[in-house]
Amino acid sequence: MPAGFRVLKRKRQVDAAWVDKFRRIPVANISDSMFRVSAGGARLRPYHAGGAMAGPALTVRTAPGDNLMVHMALNLAVKGDVIVVDAGGELTNSIIGERMLAYCQAKGFAGIAINGAVRDVGYIRKHHFPVYAAGVTHRGPYKNGPGEINVTVALDGMAIEPGDLVVGDDDGLLCVPCQDVEAVYQLAHEKHEMETRTFKDIGKGDNNRAQYEKTLRQLGCEFEA
Repeated sequence: MPAGFRVLKRKRQVDAAWVDKFRRIPVANISDSMFRVSAGGARLRPYHAGGAMAGPALTVRTAPGDNLMVHMALNLAVKGDVIVVDAGGELTNSIIGERMLAYCQAKGFAGIAINGAVRDVGYIRKHHFPVYAAGVTHRGPYKNGPGEINVTVALDGMAIEPGDLVVGDDDGLLCVPCQDVEAVYQLAHEKHEMETRTFKDIGKGDNNRAQYEKTLRQLGCEFEA
C-alpha cells in the first residue's frame, strides 16, 4: 500500500476511562507533568464557545487546502473521537465549515483539531463543539486528494499517533501518547489537586521569597546592600 494516499485501520486507542479522567484536568497541568516539551503550536487556537476536549485521535494527513480525506474520516470516526488533521498549516483554503461540523456534533465526536484553516467561524463561536485551528478563511477547500488516514501526523512538531489521547482547553492542544497516559495522569492529578488546595492561601504570605533569592544568588545575581 503506497504511502501518501491510503486509508488504514486504527490499531489501538486510549481507554475511555482515561479520557474521562483527563477531561477534568487543565491542559496546563498536564503539560507541566510532561516537562513542557510537547505542544500543538501556539497558532492552533480554540474557536468554539468554550469547553474542554478529550478523546482518542483519528488522524488525517491531507494535501494543503484539500479535504477529500477529511470527508472520509468523518465516515470512519466513532462517538468520542477527536479528528486530528495535518493540513500542512496552509491557510489559503479552509478545510472544514459549518455543515461538516454540524455532522461531527450530531455524531457525538469529541472535537476536531486542524493544522490549517476553518470557515463559518460565526457558527463555530456559537457552539460548544471543540474546534481548534491555525486560522480562518472564507475560501473553500478542494476535493482532489491525496491524503492518509490513521497514520502518524505532526501539528507544529507535536507527533500524534492514531489512538493517542488528545486534550484541549482554552490554552490549546496537547497529545498524551497511549503508553504514557497512566504515568502522566498521576502527576497531572497530583499537581491539579495541590494547586486547587493551595489557591485559597495565595497572598497570605510572600511569594517564596527566600527560595527565589537563594536561587538568584546561586546564579550570580547581585543584590544592592
